[in-house]
Amino acid sequence: MPSRKEIQWSQLKVGALVMAATAVLIGIIFLMSGTTGGVFAKKLTLRSYFANAAGLKNGAPVTLQGVTIGNVARLSVVPSHNPTPVEVIMKVGGTAASSGLHTDSTATIAQAGVLGDSYVDIDSTHATGPPPPDNAELKAGGSPTVQDVIRTSEETIEQVQALTIKMNTLAAALNSRQGLVGQLINDPELARKISSIASNLETVTGAIASGRGTLGKLTTDDALYNKLNSTVDHLNNIATSLDEGKGTAGKLLKDDALYKNLNSAVAQTNDLVADVNAGHGALGKLAKDPEFAKKLDATVTNLNEILKSINEGQGTMGQLVQNRTLYDHADQTLDQAQQLLEAFRANPKKYLQIKLKLF
Repeated sequence: MPSRKEIQWSQLKVGALVMAATAVLIGIIFLMSGTTGGVFAKKLTLRSYFANAAGLKNGAPVTLQGVTIGNVARLSVVPSHNPTPVEVIMKVGGTAASSGLHTDSTATIAQAGVLGDSYVDIDSTHATGPPPPDNAELKAGGSPTVQDVIRTSEETIEQVQALTIKMNTLAAALNSRQGLVGQLINDPELARKISSIASNLETVTGAIASGRGTLGKLTTDDALYNKLNSTVDHLNNIATSLDEGKGTAGKLLKDDALYKNLNSAVAQTNDLVADVNAGHGALGKLAKDPEFAKKLDATVTNLNEILKSINEGQGTMGQLVQNRTLYDHADQTLDQAQQLLEAFRANPKKYLQIKLKLF
């Protein structure tokens, strides 16, 4: 048999274990009720009236701006309180209530998701009143039902339905070989052609990679790179020469004399144009003097008449231009004169005779 001392030690261990378990249980209770200030914390009772409970149950959370501060203690229907007969009694922690609740805060029944549990949410965003006393009534906001939540989702559901219809139409079109994708899926001949094109592209890219053909040379041969590099060097040298003012182009860029000459030429041109516009000089007369213009017009008219008379064979010049006989006679006269000159040169004594007579 165990001794008395062993029995006492066993009882002591059992008592210590029971005390430890009780302490743990009390700690768990405090942790579970921490959102409302603890079991022994002072609670604040609040009331709100709604037209519909909207699935709200006893023990549902009560939140302030999304932070849980208490629970729903009791739900009841008060027929005399129309049109909002549903009374909701809430127990909230005194510390949380004093820090964010106001007499003009608004209580609303909300739902966690489309089919989630209902809870009471208190909004103090625009509230400015003092903290509410115990058993105070908070103004109630909307109390949406499950039907309201589903109704707000109707637009999304309609969009999903429209997308489903479009997907079905697309699938039907693909199965009926309509469009390029439908042909790709259902037409083996088109798939064979595309496979052949892919094979040809693979052959071409292989040839390019191996350096065959023009594109292959461009891709793998360093000669083109060297030529381009040399060309770039030449262009760089030309740009350097231009920047240093060498050569004709460099002079155009760097020498101020050309700028001064061009500026002087422009100034002289401006002066010349100004003189012409002012009627100075021959060009100015031509541009501005009406008498000179009339004389020039008369001269041109007379010259035109003279040329017209010549073309018509009038006068000596007209005959010379138009009459063939006069030309022939002139030509014959020139021939005879030439013959006479040749005969004179051959025997000048025949034509030079001096006779003396004495009276």
